[in-house]
Amino acid sequence: MLHLIFQSPTISAILDRIESGDDVVFLESAVFQLNCDGIFSRKINELLDENIFLYVLQEELETRGIEVNERVSIIDYPGLVELTEKNKVIKTWS
Repeated sequence: MLHLIFQSPTISAILDRIESGDDVVFLESAVFQLNCDGIFSRKINELLDENIFLYVLQEELETRGIEVNERVSIIDYPGLVELTEKNKVIKTWS
């Protein structure tokens, strides 16, 4: 399943619903949750250790000027399209 996370107010509840093998793309204000020094840095590492694949758009990082965990994959729009084609089920969290 592909999860597209756009906003961060309920990020903790959202992250608890993600399962092993899922792809997760952080967009808009949710990108701040990937900050290396953020309060969710521990949870981000746990997700990565559980075979959950985390992505962020390069453009989103540049706009917000943050650094993310080196294990989070940085993608472009064609990469996002590939993820949508790969996953039959897409859940949007906004």
